[in-house]
Parts: sequence; C-alpha cells; structure tokens
Amino acid sequence: MGKRLLLIALVLLTGCKGNSQEVKKENKKESKKETAYKVSKTDAEWRAELTDMEYYVLRRAATENAFSSDLLDNKQKGTYVCAGCGTPLFKSEHKFDSGTGWPSFDREIKGNVAYDVDYKIGVARTEEHCAVCGGHLGHVFDDGPRNTTGKRHCINGVALDFIPDPK
Repeated sequence: MGKRLLLIALVLLTGCKGNSQEVKKENKKESKKETAYKVSKTDAEWRAELTDMEYYVLRRAATENAFSSDLLDNKQKGTYVCAGCGTPLFKSEHKFDSGTGWPSFDREIKGNVAYDVDYKIGVARTEEHCAVCGGHLGHVFDDGPRNTTGKRHCINGVALDFIPDPK
C-alpha cells in the first residue's frame, strides 16, 4: 500500500504543470523588430544595384569565401566604405592581417557600424552591419590585437569599397 501511495504521489507531482513551465509564445509580428535605416530600398532595387555576390553578402547575410577578396592584401591608405550605400566604415590604419582570409580591422568608425547577435552556427556571434543601410558586413570577435582594442572585425571584402586618400 505504501509503495502504491508513493507512486501516485510521484505521478501527481511530476504531472502537475505550473505556470513557470509554460513557454511564452510571442506574436511573430511583435517579436521581429523592423529597423528603419536612412537608406532604405526594395529588394528589387538592391538586386539591380549590387552584384550578385554583394547582394548575397549585404542583403542575405552570406559569407564570401576566405582569401577571395581583392581588398585582403590592400596596403593603401584610405577609407573602406559600405558597398551598398557608401558610408565610411573602417580606416586603413586600423586594418591588420589576421590570417583568417577576410579583411580585418581592430576598430570601426564610431556610429557607422551597428551590431546584433546571430545564432546561425549554433553559438552566439556578434554580427556587424552598416548602420545606414543595414547591409551585413561580417562579425566582430575578441581575438584581435591586444596592443590596441583586442577586437577583430572580420569583414566580407565584397561588402566594402575602398576610397584611397587623396595624394
């Protein structure tokens, strides 16, 4: 009899569903926040203005192949701007060779790069995008040069255009 009562008590305790166990379900319209950017275009306008690769990286958050960017070994002085809208994003003096195969910078031009978190590979990563048009740039990591910021802004070269400094 005691075993039967214990079994009934265990079933009742484990079968009870409290409010703390319920997962709140948000309305999808409420949970996805749309950000209004200064430069806003339709998907068709972006497709018409960008190359296929620029479109997939900037508008679909793709990643170009490592070591494929013409800007990877660029040593000229100048400014790296968003390939989508021309916003200045990184200065050449903050570029360094990270060995990863993508242009890397230890800092951004403040206010022109925005951040979000993505979980596309199953872990949280800090995604970077242009603060003016929302174009995906790459990700920022904490394994950059320790003698400066310690940050490595790992950027898709196709998301950037380079403007050399005037001579």
